Amino acid sequence: MSRDNFPLDFPEITSSQKALIHELRQNSARAVMFHQLISEKLGLNATDHKCLDFLNRTGPVTAGQLAQLTGLTTGAVTSVIDRLEQAGYVIRDKDLNDRRRVVVKPAPEGSGDISPMFQSVIHSTLKIITQYTEQEMLLIIDFIRKCNEMTLDEMNKMKEPN
Repeated sequence: MSRDNFPLDFPEITSSQKALIHELRQNSARAVMFHQLISEKLGLNATDHKCLDFLNRTGPVTAGQLAQLTGLTTGAVTSVIDRLEQAGYVIRDKDLNDRRRVVVKPAPEGSGDISPMFQSVIHSTLKIITQYTEQEMLLIIDFIRKCNEMTLDEMNKMKEPN
């Protein structure tokens, strides 16, 4: 049995907008479950796995920079880094530009565990995105970028005292 708890205080929403919001919610839920499964296979929790993903994409960053990228508090990021270091996925190192600062970077041997798990999903994603024109892809990229910015903004609002 299906029950949609979509807020009813948006009477102006069209059926296609409601369908898109439904699909976004579905995509979000499935992405969380997918990454939870990956995390379990890596012996991590989902937050640690996604922070490692940020590190793999950005390269070396400070704990403060990782907190900004993820929207997590610096205290939470410190705990994440501790766990990832203990599991062998990251290394703390001196910043080459400022030897007083410490940067966190992915451990080269750690990425070998992760990449194979994403080969199938990357292949499947490429099959989907090749169905769109360049103009459609630019529109999709713009939409997803705005959604990502909105999500980070909403996370920051939740951190504010009431």
